[in-house]
Amino acid sequence: MRKAIYQAIVLAGLCALLLPVSLMAADMTKMPAADGQALQDYITKTDPYAKWDLMPGTTKMRQGKEPHGALQNVYVNKAALKAIKDKAGAMPDGAIVVKENYMADKKLSSVTVLYKKKGFNPEAGDYMWLKYGADMKILAQGKPAPCIQCHTQAKANDYVILAPLK
Repeated sequence: MRKAIYQAIVLAGLCALLLPVSLMAADMTKMPAADGQALQDYITKTDPYAKWDLMPGTTKMRQGKEPHGALQNVYVNKAALKAIKDKAGAMPDGAIVVKENYMADKKLSSVTVLYKKKGFNPEAGDYMWLKYGADMKILAQGKPAPCIQCHTQAKANDYVILAPLK
């Protein structure tokens, strides 16, 4: 009887340790391909970014600057949030940052996305960039030179401009 109870306790402990790892792995398998439409569908339908946390250190309708608009809301998925909070030094595969870009009159002008996808673009931190308009039309995707050039200023911070990762 004691042996069975001991085995049950050990098994429960192992489950408690392994379950979060298996759930995290399961979440990563659902991540979209490095494709503009797949990423847009993911952040608007599968896992709507508007339900994510704001990037630490930012507020709703924060003051922005070009090319992202006069006002911004910056959202991060769980993987990005954890990397920022833990000062991980770099974003993990699957991290997503979404920036809603507004004009001064608070009208949405575009949405820009930074997506870490292992192997996609090693020369620029393995990031994929996406920009779509208020009408949901994709305006830029993949490896746009202007995005890479601007984010290169934050290369030491894994190309992330708004949040320190170290």
